[in-house]
Amino acid sequence: MDDETAEIELLQQNLNKTRQISKRMTTILDSFDTRIAKLEKSILPLYTASQILNRRRSNIDKTLATIEDLASNQDDLKVDEALILRGPQPGQINVYKDALERLNTSIAFNASDLDLAATARLVETGAKKLTQLYTKVVAEGSSGITPAPGSEFMMMSFPSSLLPTLSPVVGFLRTLPLPSTHPSHPAASSILATLKEAQKGYADMRGSWSVKCLEGQGKRLVARADTVDPLATGREFREWVELMLGTAEEEYKLLKELSPLSSPQMMASAFGALMIPILKLFNTILTQLINLVKKSLHKYNFLALAAYEGLLTLQPHWDDLLSRRGSEHAEEKNEYRDGLLSLRALCLRSFPEFLADVKMGAMARGSDTSTKLMDFTVSTVKYIQRIPQVQSAVESALLALGDGNWKMGEGVKVGKGNQATEADDASITEHFVHDVVTTAINSLATLSRTSRRPAFGSIFLLNNISHLRLHLLEPQDPSILSLVSQSTEEALNSNFRTAKAGYYDSNFSPLMQAITDDPKDKANKAAAKEKFTRFFDLLDEVVERHKLAKVLEDDVKGRDEIGDEIVMLVIPSFQRFTQKQKDKEFSKNPQKYIKRTADDVETQLRSLFQR
Repeated sequence: MDDETAEIELLQQNLNKTRQISKRMTTILDSFDTRIAKLEKSILPLYTASQILNRRRSNIDKTLATIEDLASNQDDLKVDEALILRGPQPGQINVYKDALERLNTSIAFNASDLDLAATARLVETGAKKLTQLYTKVVAEGSSGITPAPGSEFMMMSFPSSLLPTLSPVVGFLRTLPLPSTHPSHPAASSILATLKEAQKGYADMRGSWSVKCLEGQGKRLVARADTVDPLATGREFREWVELMLGTAEEEYKLLKELSPLSSPQMMASAFGALMIPILKLFNTILTQLINLVKKSLHKYNFLALAAYEGLLTLQPHWDDLLSRRGSEHAEEKNEYRDGLLSLRALCLRSFPEFLADVKMGAMARGSDTSTKLMDFTVSTVKYIQRIPQVQSAVESALLALGDGNWKMGEGVKVGKGNQATEADDASITEHFVHDVVTTAINSLATLSRTSRRPAFGSIFLLNNISHLRLHLLEPQDPSILSLVSQSTEEALNSNFRTAKAGYYDSNFSPLMQAITDDPKDKANKAAAKEKFTRFFDLLDEVVERHKLAKVLEDDVKGRDEIGDEIVMLVIPSFQRFTQKQKDKEFSKNPQKYIKRTADDVETQLRSLFQR
């Protein structure tokens, strides 16, 4: 118990000490609070004054920094000015662009220390220097050696080696301030004028270069037109025009890629300027071809038709290209449309003139023994054979002329032709071919009738009619059959039969009459002898005639058929007459009058048709 009481007393003493310490600590802390409050009241004015000083120091630092920056900018401006005045240097395009961009930025943010007018002039100068570089590279890409005429022709495109230099320049020129994008920029208007001039120069240079590449081939085409097949020249002209279209198309794509001003209006205006020399070249070459055709329409009619067909097929492409030009070119002369109309006028003239030439062939009388093909017969066949190669042009021109209007001078008024009805299955081309063929047949018949030696005249008619029939009804080109109507076929077959009958009548009827029995000469041996003599004399005349006059020289099958028919006509009658006279014992020496056997006569007749 005593120990526990002692411990409690000890604890009580410690607790009292702790309380005393706490009181003293509280007193001390209260004293600190009082002192801190007094200190705070003393320091507050000083703190406020120090904040004001700090703000002033910050403003002074900023002012000094600005002064230093302005001094630096003045130095940079002098550097940029020297760089811009020197112009863009090889390999330093980006440096030049950065300098211009800095100047434009200074103008945009209205720097207070900036001489705006001087900076604007410097930007304008930089733009001019860049456009000079642009023009120089375009000029370099629009020169060189063009392909030789007659070689495998390809348009010389813009050299790819120059694009790495030109493309960055074009890209930056398109970012320069213009009135439409930077209305407040003092140099915007002058920059626009500079870029317009550069774009016009581009159009002029590319247009001239395109003409330089195309004109050699065009001039060669005209120079060779007199010695080359007209159809081939017409097709070559179409290929040349197609090449011209391809060139214009490529130039349009290149213009979109390389033009400094890329707005649709500016592009259209530049493309219109670029097309001017190309269209002028087209008009020049076409005019020369048209003048050539006019000198001899009958010779070059298919040149006009082939060229007309080519332009017809290319017209949609042309219209599309010309529609891309600017409004200032909309009212200009349309060389393509005018050329197409001129060619069509020539084609319209060619049909009645060709028909008139065939009709006039009836007046080209040759010698009485001539059995050769007439020039208009050959030309008629060649003319019709060529129609399928330009059929669309022929049909278009004939429709424009009017069905039947090609028969001028025969009571048909131009523009009043009878149009094909729905019930008429024949095309207008078939109508024209029918009129050509029947006109040729009529001219041949007229020449044959006016011959003073009918036997030769009949061979002449047979040869010419057969030539028409062979090449139009049995052509090597099946497409020709589509031009021959039923009435044309009937006309050819009918006149061929008539010509063949006339040939038989004028050349072999006298032979048949010589060995025809006459009731009055039944017992007259002298008459039989005279008939044999007459027969062999006439046969010799026929043989001699056929040595001069060849029958169906270009138709082996036709000659064989005629030979067979002649043999079947003459030999049986000759055999019957010979046997009959031998039975009557008309002569003690029949071999004196029967100079050749039936086999000999047959061989002789067949020899007339062998070549």
